[in-house]
Amino acid sequence: MTTTRTTAERAAELDAADPLAPLRARFLPAPGVVAYLDGNSLGRPVADAANRLGEFVHHAWGQRLIRGWTEDGPDGPWMDWPQRVGDRIGGLALGAAPDQTVLADSTTVLLYKLARAAVDAAAAADPARRVIVAFEDDFPTDRYVVEGIAAERGGSVRWLRADIAEGVTPDQVAAAAGPDTALVLLSHIAYRSGWIADAPAITAAAHDAGAYVLLDLCHSVGAVELALDAWGVDLAVGCTYKFLNGGPGSPAFGYLRRDLHERLHQPIQGWMGRLDPFTMGPGYVPAAGIRHLVSGTPPILAAVPLLASLDLLEAAGIAAVRAKSAALTGFALELVDEWLTPRGVQVISPRDPRRRGGHVTIRRPGFRDVVDRLWARGVLPDYREPDAIRIGPAPLSTSFTEVHDGLAVLRDLL
Repeated sequence: MTTTRTTAERAAELDAADPLAPLRARFLPAPGVVAYLDGNSLGRPVADAANRLGEFVHHAWGQRLIRGWTEDGPDGPWMDWPQRVGDRIGGLALGAAPDQTVLADSTTVLLYKLARAAVDAAAAADPARRVIVAFEDDFPTDRYVVEGIAAERGGSVRWLRADIAEGVTPDQVAAAAGPDTALVLLSHIAYRSGWIADAPAITAAAHDAGAYVLLDLCHSVGAVELALDAWGVDLAVGCTYKFLNGGPGSPAFGYLRRDLHERLHQPIQGWMGRLDPFTMGPGYVPAAGIRHLVSGTPPILAAVPLLASLDLLEAAGIAAVRAKSAALTGFALELVDEWLTPRGVQVISPRDPRRRGGHVTIRRPGFRDVVDRLWARGVLPDYREPDAIRIGPAPLSTSFTEVHDGLAVLRDLL
């Protein structure tokens, strides 16, 4: 049996060999925190975010004032930020060519816009297509939104079932989608288990049935490599406050494949998505390209910390980020097997790194109370029903030693 000292030495060796280790110093320290293992819920702040916010308030906002909307600045006029920042996310993290990604709204609002647009377009082409295929254990927002859309449009939801540790397969999608299907909505990475869906095969299965496919990328973006263009994905949505470190409530992004821009029309027709918003004219004429997904005033101030984090992602490269993510979660599984499995802990995440996302989920009765005790000891994972702890090390900010020390506290508590 490996000794605690040996595992600590192994963690130190992994840190010494980590090419991304220098980037950890570019995050703000958190005094009293032994291990932050919740990057899959809220990323740590990049240290430069505070400087950028101060600079923005004093200069871009304080001196340019209303002129900032149309005058060129270091990151262009504010009016262009939805597309500029969206293109940057698309290029760095989504595998998406320009003019297909936009920064706007919350995940819930963008999910509604995109899902409703897809359902309406499918029904317009064929009135029989009013079924949405979705996963019964997907994140609540996804389930609630499609239930609401089905009720609005006179349709229904066909729920997929899957083992929590395995996730939805392309065969299940192929069996569920058919001539009545408008949309298939799935999370690329399951929020409970970290299961990575086979996005290319699922997309192909949905398309074979004549349906659109919409991926929720909240637990994927910034943790795994994505290739939306190459996979042929129709629509996608994701948040920026997890592995992209945009901060609490930072704006979400939406992706709409270029050839669908004229075919799909989002339902929240706001002035900022109009062809020429400052004419204030009658009637709604949608802007060309991805801009028409914008509805209201862009969240400029909230995007500033995100820009600081995207600089780090660009410096690291998403391939290196993914490699470290797989290594961090693999090391966590080694420690769980050695320290926690003998104490009745069950792993409900995939062991195959090709199917495992950026977090590992473990389960044992009574874990809710254990999380409170972990937080009191400076170890911060998160809890999900039923009786599950998610361990989400963020590749840019988490060390192997941090994973080791956090799980050692959990071992001692058990």
